[in-house]
Amino acid sequence: MEPRREQGLLRTDSIPEVGEDAAATVGMAETLSEEEQDELRRELAKVEEEIQTLSQVLAAKEKHLAEIKRKLGINSLQELKQNITKSWQDVTSTAAYKRTSETLSQAGQKASAAFSTVGSVITKKLEDVKNSPTFKSFEEKVENLKFKVGGNKPAGGDFGEVLNSAANASATETIAEQTQEETH
Repeated sequence: MEPRREQGLLRTDSIPEVGEDAAATVGMAETLSEEEQDELRRELAKVEEEIQTLSQVLAAKEKHLAEIKRKLGINSLQELKQNITKSWQDVTSTAAYKRTSETLSQAGQKASAAFSTVGSVITKKLEDVKNSPTFKSFEEKVENLKFKVGGNKPAGGDFGEVLNSAANASATETIAEQTQEETH
């Protein structure tokens, strides 16, 4: 064997990485005796043969598995559904999912409360508008219009009824005018 060349703490020869073929490493084959190389070649052939055998056994087991599934009526779609269901159960059982779910639930509750608050604010603003002097003045003008168009009917009802009444009266006047024009 050749002595190693070292300079301080640095080695000058290469070290094979995990999974790297020892015979292919530069300089490594030179450090092995002929007998050690023969032994490694025999071991290599043996491992390759074991891998081939295991591949054949695996293929046979996979074929047998497929036959059993076929007899049981299990198809790919059912397997996919089962896998998805199992994966979903795995995900939902994690602590991260539970924390996220709780956080989203709390956020939903806060959003609901915020929407409720916004709804009450809007309702209050609409009431303020309805009670404002401008709206009261507009409402009085519509009531006067209703009285003028509808005759001596008693005033009353809500604002929607007043608007509907005024619209009906306006439509009636338009029809009456068109009838008069057609007769002349």
